[in-house]
Amino acid sequence: MTSTSLATPDGAAHAAPSRGGPLTRLWRGRAEDARWVRPAFLGLLAVTAVLYLWNLSASGYANSFYSAAVQAGGESWKAFFFGSLDAANAITVDKPPAALWPMALSVRLFGLGSWQILVPEVLMGVATVAVLYAAVRRRFGAGAGLIAGVVLALTPVAALMFRFNNPDALLALLMTVAVYCVLRALETDRGAARWLVWAGVAFGFAFLAKTLQAFLILPPLALVYGVCAPGGLGRRIGRLALAGLAMLGSAGWWVALVELWPASSRPYVGGSQNNSFLELTFGYNGLGRINGDETGSVGGGGGGGGMGGGRWGETGIVRMFNDSVGGQISWLLPAALILLVAGLVVTRRAPRTDTARSAFLVWGGSLLITLAVFSFMAGIFHEYYTVALAPYLAALVGMGAAVLWEERTRLLASAALAVTVAVTAWWGWTLLGRTPDWLPWLRWTVLVAGAVAALGLLFAGRVDRRLGLGVAGLGLAAGLAGPFAYTLATVAAGHQGSIVTAGPAGGAMGGRGPGGGGGMRMVEGGGFPGGGQGGQMPGGQGGQTGGQLPNGPGRLPPGGTPPQGMTRGEGFGGGGGGMGGLLNGAAVGTEAKAALLKDADAYTWVAATVGAQNAAGYQLATGKPVMAIGGFNGSDPSPTLAQFKQYVADGRIHYFIGSGESGGTGEGGGGRMGGGGGPGGNSEISAWVAETFEKVTVGDATFYDLTAEVTTISE
Repeated sequence: MTSTSLATPDGAAHAAPSRGGPLTRLWRGRAEDARWVRPAFLGLLAVTAVLYLWNLSASGYANSFYSAAVQAGGESWKAFFFGSLDAANAITVDKPPAALWPMALSVRLFGLGSWQILVPEVLMGVATVAVLYAAVRRRFGAGAGLIAGVVLALTPVAALMFRFNNPDALLALLMTVAVYCVLRALETDRGAARWLVWAGVAFGFAFLAKTLQAFLILPPLALVYGVCAPGGLGRRIGRLALAGLAMLGSAGWWVALVELWPASSRPYVGGSQNNSFLELTFGYNGLGRINGDETGSVGGGGGGGGMGGGRWGETGIVRMFNDSVGGQISWLLPAALILLVAGLVVTRRAPRTDTARSAFLVWGGSLLITLAVFSFMAGIFHEYYTVALAPYLAALVGMGAAVLWEERTRLLASAALAVTVAVTAWWGWTLLGRTPDWLPWLRWTVLVAGAVAALGLLFAGRVDRRLGLGVAGLGLAAGLAGPFAYTLATVAAGHQGSIVTAGPAGGAMGGRGPGGGGGMRMVEGGGFPGGGQGGQMPGGQGGQTGGQLPNGPGRLPPGGTPPQGMTRGEGFGGGGGGMGGLLNGAAVGTEAKAALLKDADAYTWVAATVGAQNAAGYQLATGKPVMAIGGFNGSDPSPTLAQFKQYVADGRIHYFIGSGESGGTGEGGGGRMGGGGGPGGNSEISAWVAETFEKVTVGDATFYDLTAEVTTISE
């Protein structure tokens, strides 16, 4: 079997352009397309948009950490450029700012709100489906492109993250764009340099979204182009070098400006220990993610417990299939791997420059290298990271199904299709069995439908095309039924906080507390890594980490009560202490908000508190800058005690917000959030404040008025 019978790329044939007005051409599409192609594609995008927009505001501000930075960027261009957590530019988020820019522009144009923050993420999801469709259909036809788009749209973790404000949505879009550009460069010698340059630009801006994760798929893409592209070897290497320059330029301009900017006039680089973006890139966000040695993380550095198990869950080849991750991404992962092998077998005798084989190598290489890194990384790992796998997986399913369908009259091809459907149905049955009380009928329906479809593909598809299409459709429906149900459960619920998961509430894949099989685990002694409080994380019921609240993330109506099973000390207390302060924004009562807004314009920061999520809750409630001492984990050495004293002496901070006895600063100043501050860190600041200023209770919150007269101030 060879790839010579496959459809040629769309760009290879030039039929007469379709006539009519712009709307007619939009609906009809290319003249060479069947009439159903463009309406089906537009319908896919429309359904994806409606699905992802459905119930969007239930997530409120989603991850308050990033929403606070978006609010700041919507008010201050300096905060916009650096990705500062507050408009007064005390400290940045622990990522570069590109993922914040679309949301901040939306907030600047339309005001602060849940839809203004999250709709740009939805648009990124729709755009990713569109780019994936375009990439697959060029070589394998519209049917393959539609299958790939549907698989991506219905992957539970994709439905989660394209409705959430973490950087992963933009990263997934830009990685898909980069692959599309490389595939275009592989089609022809003429114009290849231009497409590779655009791929380099996409990689560069992906780096500005989530640093080194953007470069995971660089090796397979560069290798495939270097080996399989048309033209001489010297030309291929030269074009790759040009693409590398484009990548360095599109990412390096921002990095250079930050590194060269005087540290005294820019915000502290959050997540770093030396106020350096390069240190952040290669340390906390770089090699530390691989080996687990992440200084400043919630685990405090020092390694991840070895390959095979650590504070971020079990590592190994089955990690993507385990109870924690499986329901997020792995529904069609076995199918993608089988179809990757099948596609390479079908194209094994093709010429070096065959674009079908190159496509399998590009998408398959991207999937395998990302899969390997996620499976064995010992550092911080969350289930939602796996959205990066979704476009690669979806492309392989669409491409592989198209190739085997075209070869279905051959016994090996029909057998491969049957095995793919059978394995997918069995794995869906297995995953649904992990939530036995949720839609129990669906589990057996998937298994039976998959078995019938597999038998039909083995025999009927070889003798009758229409019957074969029917059983193929049944097999596709059986494979997508489980992820579709999980996706519907995902969009029906709000998701808030720093650790979110897709799937049904109360299910095995939902948001769990430490030790419950999730991405984080209890350490010896029953505590949370880094000294945080043990017990249940906020929102420990299915996928709604942080709780589903009517007033937005981490915010209760006046006199309201937290979600079932939670107390105010578990993340919804006035100070947002404990794990709530680390993983989600603090609850802000009416009295506390009023106190912060009184004479707010007289201060640079209306308050300071330990941990970015604590600060985010107060900042989003008031719209005024709140200083996040120690950054996200409370472990960054910013500000130092001396700097903080100077801010207080200059009258720039009104209040210090304590966190009670559930973690965070502690009333006596000895408690610490995350891994504890560095030199002059949050524990020293907390202790100095508690010793120097009088504590007052404002509603449920503990405040210290830093502008009040004191009898002694320790030097």
